[in-house]
Amino acid sequence: MTIFALVGTTDTDTCEMYPERVSDASALESEFAQLFNKVERLRTRTSIFELSGGLTNRNFLIETPTEKYVARVSSNSSSLLSIDRGSEFINSTIAGKGKVGAEVLDYLPGEGLLLISYIKGKTYGAADVAANLGGIAKSLRGLHALDPFDHEFNMFNTQRNYLSIVQDKGFRLPDGYLDFAPKLDEVKRAFEVLFEGLVPCNNDLLPGNFIDDGEKIWLIDYEYSGNNDACFEIGNVWAEAFLPLEALEELVAAYYGGYRPEKTARAWLWALIAKYGWTLWASIQTSISDLDFDFWEWGMSKYDLAQSEFTSDYFTKALSAVTEK
Repeated sequence: MTIFALVGTTDTDTCEMYPERVSDASALESEFAQLFNKVERLRTRTSIFELSGGLTNRNFLIETPTEKYVARVSSNSSSLLSIDRGSEFINSTIAGKGKVGAEVLDYLPGEGLLLISYIKGKTYGAADVAANLGGIAKSLRGLHALDPFDHEFNMFNTQRNYLSIVQDKGFRLPDGYLDFAPKLDEVKRAFEVLFEGLVPCNNDLLPGNFIDDGEKIWLIDYEYSGNNDACFEIGNVWAEAFLPLEALEELVAAYYGGYRPEKTARAWLWALIAKYGWTLWASIQTSISDLDFDFWEWGMSKYDLAQSEFTSDYFTKALSAVTEK
């Protein structure tokens, strides 16, 4: 999972593929030289810049005399967070070949290194997402039309796995969290009525994972990618940009080509389930991550929204609407 911003700011308006972090280049070279030298393309590098925003990996912009590359070096906590690096490589490769994501150039299994092409463009913020819903819908349709990804991503299963880890290891659980478990069963039953199958999804499209090169909107970061309900993707895009319900309706209409209230309800409910699940992701990160980031506060913001939405009138309406075509 990646949250991109220039260090010390929240402004991504002028950022390219990833904003640069102020780092000691000589220290980075000393730390990563042995790893980067295993990749032939990187042996002639002239500079390394660490990029901000990675919460489950470290990202680097590496320049050579002829090219720029982005190297992603994953952390050792991936398995606890339900990240399969082999699947990330496979799915990133499919997205790259489909001209939806960056091209995969090299992968060192066991070393945690994924090398991808550099995309020159504008990294989105929430306002950019709101202003480009039509273009985003087009990019989502392109992704969802690709060959199937390596495995299935299901937030119900992911949430259950996270909960098991939190409880087994004694990690912190938000007050009243388990009280909402029956709500998940209600949503799951409602989803079965008009289920239309799975498509390849990114599953983690925060605003910073959209790169606009002026001609198309690229989708990057396939850590959590897998075959999923298209409405999960749509709802997640909307929720991570903190947009109003009207924006979700607009995104759904742009994706499906018209007014689809049952799809809006489905996307809204998936966004709610995601907030509930990512809350536990934050609990795990709070206990295992070495990064200087307040994961608990991030997770509680998700949980606060989930609580209010589970108990809202719209929740009841959405449960009904999602079953009626």
